[in-house]
Amino acid sequence: MSTFTVHEAKTNLSKLIERAEAGEEVIIARGDKPAVRLVPLVPPKVRQPGQLAHLSSPSDDFFFAPLPTDEQKRWEGGE
Repeated sequence: MSTFTVHEAKTNLSKLIERAEAGEEVIIARGDKPAVRLVPLVPPKVRQPGQLAHLSSPSDDFFFAPLPTDEQKRWEGGE
């Protein structure tokens, strides 16, 4: 871990970015107090349509089947 003042960071920003990309922890401090940590940006995973196509989907009977009588009564406000 390396700590740099704001002035040092402004002067050597390109070098600090290279160090952070190489895996080094770079801290930028205001005076004696650490303020921020410089870390590399991890690119997000690319989402592709159809990645879950191998999973089975519920049949229409699952969605359109009538509810059991006791559950239907609860939906209608009865007991």
